[in-house]
Amino acid sequence: MSVDWQPGCSLQMLHLRAKMLQNIRKFFAERSVLEVETPLLGSAIGTDPQLDFFTTTFQWSPMQQKLFLQTSPEFAMKRLLASGSGSIYQICKAFRNGESGRFHNPEFTMLEWYRVGYSLPELMSEIDELMMQLFDGIKSFQPAEKITYQAVFKSYTNLDPIAFSYEDYAAYARNHGISEAITICGQDQSAWLDFIFSHHIQPHLGWDSICLIYGYPACFSSLARVNAENSAITDRVELFIQGVELGNGYYELGDFKEQSSRFDREIAARKASERPDIVKDNKLLAALEAGLPDCSGIAIGLDRVLMLLSESASIDEVLSFSISRA
Repeated sequence: MSVDWQPGCSLQMLHLRAKMLQNIRKFFAERSVLEVETPLLGSAIGTDPQLDFFTTTFQWSPMQQKLFLQTSPEFAMKRLLASGSGSIYQICKAFRNGESGRFHNPEFTMLEWYRVGYSLPELMSEIDELMMQLFDGIKSFQPAEKITYQAVFKSYTNLDPIAFSYEDYAAYARNHGISEAITICGQDQSAWLDFIFSHHIQPHLGWDSICLIYGYPACFSSLARVNAENSAITDRVELFIQGVELGNGYYELGDFKEQSSRFDREIAARKASERPDIVKDNKLLAALEAGLPDCSGIAIGLDRVLMLLSESASIDEVLSFSISRA
């Protein structure tokens, strides 16, 4: 038969992945963080307006139930946190429809962890420690660069991402050869920030040191708390190495009423962009109402980490079977 059945990565890559996973588990075992598992199939899904998902139907007479392949284990892990699990981590598969490319495969491996009682700065220090351990002997980094979103945005563009001005951003786009952003982004602050950040800032981040960007504008709050001292920013952090976004984390929002309102806004945004309809995850909201402990958490794409560890040009090179071979 002429069917290409071979894996897309080398045996050496399989060993490197196994070593990475062993190092991660050792890291958290040394810190007494509990490894957990949560379902890949769920009755609800995240409301992020930018994400598409996979669905299936559970058929068992006389019942039929629509289920979602999870885009992240976050909601289920927060239910564990609310039940008293303490600090936890998980290595699992996550699924996002419509994503394929150099850094994207619709099925990918995610590391997600939550530290009860940790502030965002404490979580950032632990992220740095884990990355330094994973890259030890492979790449040499200077001490982590921790910089606010506003500072890094201003340093590369001279634009203020907090005090947003459409006129200033449109002028920047015209002067820097990205006039298409005017049509794509319109008056949407978060769309402008994402567009300019991804095109003109992100490629420069994390080359000499691990880069942690924090203090994002409040429009990027999602599941993060708004900063207690400055309501214009949110307690969110993102991790970059060699221009690649590896993960994002939050000081987690525990107010179930505020989270419900955010879900409503995101569902409305999905509807406006003609994405598939979804409903709020009431099990998560009930867990938040029961009481989520103060905690910080982050999700990191491990296939991307493996790309950097192995200096691979594409995610396909680090997967045994990417979507084109599955």
